[in-house]
Amino acid sequence: MEEIVPNLSVLLLIIVRVSAFFVTMPLFSHRTIPAMHRIGFAVLLSWMMYYTIDAAPLEVDGEYFLLILKEAIVGLLIGLSAYIVIAAIQIAGGLIDFQMGFAIANVIDPQTGAQSPLMGQYLYMFSLLMLLALNGHHLILDGIFYSYQYIPVDQLSLHFENGRLAEYMSRAFGSMFLIAFQMAMPVVAALFLVDVALGIVARTVPQLNIFVVGFPLKIGVAFLVMTVVLGVMLTVVQKLFEMMLYTMRDVMALMGGA
Repeated sequence: MEEIVPNLSVLLLIIVRVSAFFVTMPLFSHRTIPAMHRIGFAVLLSWMMYYTIDAAPLEVDGEYFLLILKEAIVGLLIGLSAYIVIAAIQIAGGLIDFQMGFAIANVIDPQTGAQSPLMGQYLYMFSLLMLLALNGHHLILDGIFYSYQYIPVDQLSLHFENGRLAEYMSRAFGSMFLIAFQMAMPVVAALFLVDVALGIVARTVPQLNIFVVGFPLKIGVAFLVMTVVLGVMLTVVQKLFEMMLYTMRDVMALMGGA
């Protein structure tokens, strides 16, 4: 009977980590997914993971509540590390929007509920569809499953004292902006050349209203360049998914003291 009925103290810790992971993880944290469904999926996934984890029953005392807090921190940090990498797509879209003149036309991001750049949300939706097509959501779930190899459920301490985790997260944060700039560079460079050309025309033909001509011209050039380089952008996004998985693994290893 003990093999069928799970130990609730251990199961609760697993549910806390998986639920916290779903709060910040891309795709699974979308507000368009009802909270009841996310909670049910987290509980179901935790229940299946319980039978793969070799953990002794835990007493519910003061240390147990510290374990609950530790599990929540682990889940949030793993999901946040993945989201930081994926956020490069929206930052790249924001750079493109700023040059196109779409910076004032923001839309609501269904994941965070905040305003998001128009092109950033367009690229982000494409990226999520690509993530599903490549079965990347399976690899994300594998990440939270294998986190128990780096950070056991009964391990109380997390290794924050040496500063390696903070340094790694800051480098990942910087890499996000670098990748975003590289993704947006073709469109931004083309629009910069358009701005230079419009500046020359404005000086040589003062009678021409450059603002009326320039705005639709920049939008047309941006969409044309986007059509040409979209395949290259999606290739970068595919590499970004690999970087996301490596980042999750490294964060788990650093927190576990590996």
